Amino acid sequence: MKFTVFVISLCLFLSCSSYAAEKTTLRIGVQASGTLEWELAALPDDPRFAVQITPVATAEAGKIALQSGAVDMIVSDWIWVSNLRATGSDFTFYPYSSTSGALVVANNSPIHTIADLKGKHLGIAGGELDKNWLLLQALALNGQLDLDDAVEKTFGAPPLINEQLKQSRVDAALTYWHFAARLTAQGYRQIIDGKGILKGLGITENVPTIGYVFKQSWADKHKAAVNGFFNASKAAKNRLCTSDADWQKVVPLTHADDLPTQTKLRQGYCEGSIGQWGAPEQQAAARIYNMLRSISNSRLTGSSESLQDGTFWSQK
Repeated sequence: MKFTVFVISLCLFLSCSSYAAEKTTLRIGVQASGTLEWELAALPDDPRFAVQITPVATAEAGKIALQSGAVDMIVSDWIWVSNLRATGSDFTFYPYSSTSGALVVANNSPIHTIADLKGKHLGIAGGELDKNWLLLQALALNGQLDLDDAVEKTFGAPPLINEQLKQSRVDAALTYWHFAARLTAQGYRQIIDGKGILKGLGITENVPTIGYVFKQSWADKHKAAVNGFFNASKAAKNRLCTSDADWQKVVPLTHADDLPTQTKLRQGYCEGSIGQWGAPEQQAAARIYNMLRSISNSRLTGSSESLQDGTFWSQK
């Protein structure tokens, strides 16, 4: 009894700070309607961290928020991280998803292979340095086809490219995976996806296209919370991919009203799971970096001749 009174009195005096370590707050920049929003909604409670979501309008807005210190973490790509490290920054990357883009055509299209794109009008989500577009060009060159010269090109935001295909203003669309999923759910046909492109280029490892990006110095100070978050994130993804009940809870976040689209989105999301992330995958990423550097004439990768050390964070 005396011990209980002593603990209560001490707790009042210290505001209990000695007895309950506060959770580390992770400020994460999140784009609306992205898959990260689904995953964060399914996170289990954890004593090591709490998530504070900061909405960002675009991917570029997220990068600005991260670099300014307005958020601790965003989802982006490792090419950008390598570029930052080449300038002396200590940003680093941890895998989130390996799902990327896809080449899609109308179901009755005469296009069945990349070679069939010759002379056709291709809609491309993003700009001239979009990684899907660069890697598709690299694969076409293996078949002696200079795709950049062989097709008429229209670049634009993914929703615009989808509409261009629906209105038959382009013959094929190279677009981000979730926009491709919405098209295939409506009866459009996929020619090849990002993983298929990489396989054609000799990359068989499951390499992430996007991941969590954050400062290494910040993560080193909050290792328990950061490791806890990454483990919880994997657990959340696993539940969304294996439990129909858990998936139904995030369906409203997909903004898809019909079951075929919801099913395609779930399939694409789950196919992006990273089961293995070690030396073979990181070496494959370095090979992809060299391909992108070559095909873009260093415009995407910058002046650095190789992927920078420290680009990938080691979870310890």
